[in-house]
Amino acid sequence: MKITDLRATTVTVPLEAPLRHANGAHWGRFVRTIVEVETDEGLVGLGEMGGGGESAEAAFAALKPYLLGHDPMQLEALFWKICNPTASLYNNRLQLHAAIEFACIDLIGKKLGIRACDLLGGAIRERVPFASYLFFRLPAETNGHGGEDSPERMVRHARDLTERYGFTAHKLKAGVFDPDHEIEVFRTLAEAFPDHRLRIDPNAAWSVEESIRIGRAIEDLNNDYFEDPCWGLEGMRRVREAVRIPTATNTVVVNFEQLAASIRTNAVDVILLDTTFWGGLRQAWKAGVVCNTFQLGTAVHSSGELGIQLATMLHLGAALPNLNFAADAHYHHLTDDVIEGGKLAYEDGHIAVPTGPGLGVTLDREKLAEFAELYQKLGSYPYDRDPQRPTYFSLWPKTDWASPSS
Repeated sequence: MKITDLRATTVTVPLEAPLRHANGAHWGRFVRTIVEVETDEGLVGLGEMGGGGESAEAAFAALKPYLLGHDPMQLEALFWKICNPTASLYNNRLQLHAAIEFACIDLIGKKLGIRACDLLGGAIRERVPFASYLFFRLPAETNGHGGEDSPERMVRHARDLTERYGFTAHKLKAGVFDPDHEIEVFRTLAEAFPDHRLRIDPNAAWSVEESIRIGRAIEDLNNDYFEDPCWGLEGMRRVREAVRIPTATNTVVVNFEQLAASIRTNAVDVILLDTTFWGGLRQAWKAGVVCNTFQLGTAVHSSGELGIQLATMLHLGAALPNLNFAADAHYHHLTDDVIEGGKLAYEDGHIAVPTGPGLGVTLDREKLAEFAELYQKLGSYPYDRDPQRPTYFSLWPKTDWASPSS
């Protein structure tokens, strides 16, 4: 089996409402790049990457000579072809590689009639649990969704998601409003869902000292972990020493050197594994093996997925023995998807691991064309800009918080 073609298509898929975060906002849609890798046997493997447009499509086109004639089963050689440290010193290719590796794993599964998780040792579980992902959302212009900026509105949003999807764990995306306001929102969620698990993530917007203050203020709650309250391994280590909540990160441990440093210094308790940020499904799984060796907890991280990347997250979650926490997903915020059958379904807060070969999802060509056309119409948006605060920039340490009515 040899690779004969590589195609990359940028799409944009609407969200129910714009999502606010510490750096700005997602403007009511996700921009993603769908990758297709074709072989001489007529098989097509699917991949996905965050972002898109001419630059992303050109980057994949530039890697096409690396791939033509390559056997997609040779995953280790593929990694070194694309991510060789010397070759990629000035152009980090990990996320490009991840999308291509997804497609190659999809091809291997289709060729051999096995699932992606079978290449990682098989499935320990057939359903992966997920937490709600609660954002302070801007009001949507058309559908009445959004506008969560108070404790009461956030609880109402969480109840709606719980009724629709069955979540029993809740993650609050913080770092938008004054920390004391976000503590109030978080504590109100805990009161509203006394039997559910909680986690808070301000995207490293707080200083170490502020993180310690906030961590101590919520220590009595039913916390899963304290996710990226501050920036850097040293900052996270100091917070971990001062707060009696497990700490977690998806920002400062995203490669094996950082993982080694974190283990040596006991900087972080829980490593959030992202199949894109780590450079591929296989790379994230390898990191999970290291974490298991050192008795570190893991969870599956979300970077704003459509159904193709979600499938990689499900196969990773299926194969991790130390998946100690519900996974993250932006997925329930989407209004549609590019895979056949529409969005994968939640049941009791879980999503089933696909049963088909490879990743187990199939591209819906009509949806691909529809959302590619929508991207051409709307274009990209600046990831770190809040449309309601056009003069705002996220500086650190952060002090310019949004007001609940802004």
